[in-house]
Formats: sequence, C-alpha cells, structure tokens
Amino acid sequence: MGKLVVGGATLQCSMGLAPSTLIVPPDKTTDAGMMAAANVMDYKPTANIAPFGMCQSPSNPQVAAATVAAAGVPTPQPCIPMTVGPWTPGSSTFQVASQPALNDASTCTCNWGGSITITNPGQSSIDAP
Repeated sequence: MGKLVVGGATLQCSMGLAPSTLIVPPDKTTDAGMMAAANVMDYKPTANIAPFGMCQSPSNPQVAAATVAAAGVPTPQPCIPMTVGPWTPGSSTFQVASQPALNDASTCTCNWGGSITITNPGQSSIDAP
C-alpha cells in the first residue's frame, strides 16, 4: 500500500548524482498533521522538483557538450530538471486539491531520460493506495 507524499519528501533521479526534495505549495495542507500533501500535478521543474546535484544523462545537451569538449570522457553537468508531465500513476482512491494524491509508488520522467522516484514520502502514517 502506498504512502501519501508530503512536502519535503526525498526524491531520486536515475540520471542525477544527488537526492532532491519535493516542494509542495502550502495551500495543500491536510488535516492530518498539518502537512502539505502533494498531488500528481506537483511535477514542475524547480517549483516542485529541486535539482539532483549533477546530471549524467548523455541526452542532456549540457552533458553532451561537456563530454565532447572532454574528448569523449563523460562529464556530468549541473542538473536542471526538465519534467514535462504529471507523476504517474498516483492514488486511485485519495485526492488532494481535486487531483489524485501523490503516493510513494508514483514516478515522473525527465525529458533528459531520467526516471524520478520517491525514496522517502516525508511521512509514514497516512496511506494513499
């Protein structure tokens, strides 16, 4: 059973070199513990998904250019998330602000080929299947 994801949850991108944090607007505060709960629409780069340190995706134009400049040696560059669509699948039974709640089984895709997962939902007592 999935756990509800709240602001401050820990995220990881398969192409990033460091964990990140989910940022949730305070207007989505739940009654349970006064936490800002996330929904599937909280996917916007930098507004909701903070950078993952350095990006190592060869699909990222900055990484590709730096790799060419380094004579083909893979050269990570600063991460700037490029998420273009909502988290999927989200909760099938629980909503936050009229959208499916974000649960810790959801993933989001970066335009540079990374898969973003939730490694810690930020709370452990509220289920969001």
